[in-house]
Order: sequence, then structure tokens, then C-alpha cells
Amino acid sequence: METTANQAFELIDLLPSPSDFRREVLDGLRRAQKQIPPKFFYDARGSALFDDITRLKEYYLTRTETDMLAERAGEIAASLGRDATIVELGSGSSRKVRLLLDELQGKVTYVTVDISREHLLAAVAALCDEYPALRVIAVCTDYTRGIGIPLENLPARCMAFFPGSTVGNFEPAEARQFFAMTAGYLRSGDSLLVGVDLKKDRDILDRAYNDAAGVTADFNRNLLVRINRELGADFEVEAFRHVAFYDEGHGRIEMHLLAEKEMTVHLGGERILFKKGETIHTENSYKYSVADFHELIRGSGFRAAATWTDADSLFSIHHLVVDR
Repeated sequence: METTANQAFELIDLLPSPSDFRREVLDGLRRAQKQIPPKFFYDARGSALFDDITRLKEYYLTRTETDMLAERAGEIAASLGRDATIVELGSGSSRKVRLLLDELQGKVTYVTVDISREHLLAAVAALCDEYPALRVIAVCTDYTRGIGIPLENLPARCMAFFPGSTVGNFEPAEARQFFAMTAGYLRSGDSLLVGVDLKKDRDILDRAYNDAAGVTADFNRNLLVRINRELGADFEVEAFRHVAFYDEGHGRIEMHLLAEKEMTVHLGGERILFKKGETIHTENSYKYSVADFHELIRGSGFRAAATWTDADSLFSIHHLVVDR
């Protein structure tokens, strides 16, 4: 465990190596349907672009979830009691967790887990300025593989916090594995607060993922910018067009980067051929009904203690408790 020079927070740096990044990207680009895992969106620039997306009028998810958390924060904090620990998975700018921190009593510990080291450090520095009494542990790692620290040494009851409907980026089987893994490192009496986007009208979804300002398109293409910079690839970024659409059969938004011409990309000593119109599948965002989500977590080690939806049935928040 490393402590930063100003002693403001503890840092545990488990950032995946460039070789891991290269291997996963190449594995995805060798497939018949080329794909890159969405976790690689989040370098410093990608994280900043995503923050911009959350402020767009078309992107209802963040606005709706934040309003719901503000309304229920006192109730959620009361369920945790004094001296609680919050572990936020994929914490980004740590904006939503402030609603909970403002309501918690006693000695509170905040474990913030994110894959973007630069963005993580900036967010934590700001948080420590606002909450000088808060104990903060920053973990730079891929949270889909665990949180990298044991909870046994942390005080009191713990709640994992997974907002933003990021769970929708997982295939359903992967989501079940994620919930089982999370329940496995939490303790009896611990819980998980998770945001889940609901199924809704196609037009609302289309506007949310194809914003008029093109911020989501920039966010999508920035993945190629990152691969060029960090892995020495030679993607012609502007030759790829952002495409997002709702696949009603699978109940998910799909995001792709579409090659607008035939080209060859060099990466890691390999030549990757693109036909005109071929795509890289960069993200899924599954949408669930409340009943679908409760079925998804069945047998995962969690049970639903409370479920809330907004007045327009756009979004849901689920408080799950470890069931063992």
C-alpha cells in the first residue's frame, strides 16, 4: 500500500499492464465480428468525455439516477448505520457518491476503484478537499476482476456502490458472474447499491446514444486514439464513424465504429484488415425490466432488499444484500 506525498489518501496501484491492454485488443480484433472491451474507453480523455456525456440533455440516465439518489440518500445511509464503508466500482469523478457521503455519520471510509489512474487521482484529490475527515483508499485496477484489497481490515458494514447502469455493459452471463464475484468478497450483512437502466421507447434511447453535439461519437473514436498512442497502432481515426442503435431482440443498445473505407491497421506486429462497412463492436448497454433484473441476480449471492424507480419509469436503483 502506498501513501501519497500529502498524506491525503492511500493509493493502491494495480493498473493493468500495457501488455494486458495489447493482448485484449488484439484478441478482439482477430474475431469475425471485431470488438474491443468497453473498459478501455476510460483513459483520462475518455473519462473526461464521458463526464461531458452525462451532462447532455439527451442523456437522461445520470440526471434521473442522481435525482433518485438525492431523494433516497438519507434512507440508504440510515440502513448502513454509523462508521460505514462505501466501495465504489468504476468511480469516475465520484460525483454521485457525495450524495451518500453527506448523509453518513461517524468515521466513514471510501474505497474508490477505477481503471483510469490519472482521472482517479484527480477525482480523489478534489474529494479529499471537500471531505477532510473522510478516509479515502484509491485503488487503480480493473474492477471486473475484483477490488484488489481485502475488506476484513475495513471497519463496520460495507456497501458496494455501482451506479450509472454500467452493469448493462456486461453480457447477461458476465453480469451474473460479476454479481457472484462481488457477493463473494463482501461480508455477511454487506450490500450492493446498483443503478440499472430500464427498457423504454426506442426514440429516447436513440437520442441518448446519438447526441446532437457528437460527444458520444468523440468518446467512441477516442478508443482508437488511445490505442494509437499507447500501443503504437496506426488507426486512421477519422475514417471510422460512430454508430449506435437499439437491438430490440437482445434488449440492448449496441455501439460500433464503422470503417468508411477499406484499410489495413498495424498493431503489435500484426496487420488487421478492414473492409468498407466493417465495424468494431465497442459497447453493449443492456436494458432490463425490474423483473428481468431480479431474475438476473437470482442465485448470485444477493437478494433484493429494496427497488426504486423514477416517476417516468426510465431508471431503477436496487439495494441488494448479501444472501448467505
